[in-house]
Amino acid sequence: MTKQGENVRVALVTGASSGIGKATAELLAKVGYKAFGTSRRGGSSGAQPFEMLPLDVTNDDSVNAAVSEVIRREGRIDLLVNNAGFSLATAGAEESSIAQVQALFDTNFFGIVRMNRAVLPQMRDQQSGRIINIGSIVGFLPAPFMAFYSASKHAVEGYSQSLDHEIRTLGIRVVVIEPAGTNTQIDANAWKADSHLEVYREGREIVGKRLTAMIEKGDSPSEVAAVVLKAATAARPHLRYTVGREARKLRLFSSFAPARLLDAALRKQMGLNALRRR
Repeated sequence: MTKQGENVRVALVTGASSGIGKATAELLAKVGYKAFGTSRRGGSSGAQPFEMLPLDVTNDDSVNAAVSEVIRREGRIDLLVNNAGFSLATAGAEESSIAQVQALFDTNFFGIVRMNRAVLPQMRDQQSGRIINIGSIVGFLPAPFMAFYSASKHAVEGYSQSLDHEIRTLGIRVVVIEPAGTNTQIDANAWKADSHLEVYREGREIVGKRLTAMIEKGDSPSEVAAVVLKAATAARPHLRYTVGREARKLRLFSSFAPARLLDAALRKQMGLNALRRR
């Protein structure tokens, strides 16, 4: 347990076995946080500078147990980074079952809600804390053939901004990080849609290839982690931080471009203009 007076900040990062979560936990530990990472399987810390704890963000008991363990050991949690999540492979909205959509939301959205509900009582007691939710540019832009992943990230945006207003006077801030195509394994590990309909095959394939190319050329997890650290340590944090030049351009464009121009640019970027009208 951290000794009283040491003033060591304690961070908890979900989904830290790889990608953005791992890079974030490593960076936080490097700059002086007592960092804990989590994954469903947990695992030993090995040579990494943070400890791994088992945590399933879809399970209330698992969430409460992990948060309680960190508080038992360290007496506080100063920073929560909600990174755990997954994506569905490129597919039409009709091609996923309701059960599959519910499973995605249970991790990507309700997982964040569970974590925040578990951590907030401690943060309220200590009258300080910061919660950083990993969103996406598809949380403010439409993403064709990614309807439900996009919807889950839109939900994260709305929930985070509302929650920030509610708890700001308690010394706690909520921030959303908006990466573009980050070069991680999230695309390779994406769930396949429950069914494939021939009517969506051409669009699915065109958009899938475009998205794969964007991810391969995307920002590294360490670049996202650096923005997380910036948001975690800012005296007066912004409500949201985009990551990388491409994401900043898209955020600016979406804020000021006329809706018709934004719609046309998106369809051109995603290759949808090549689709044959039936």
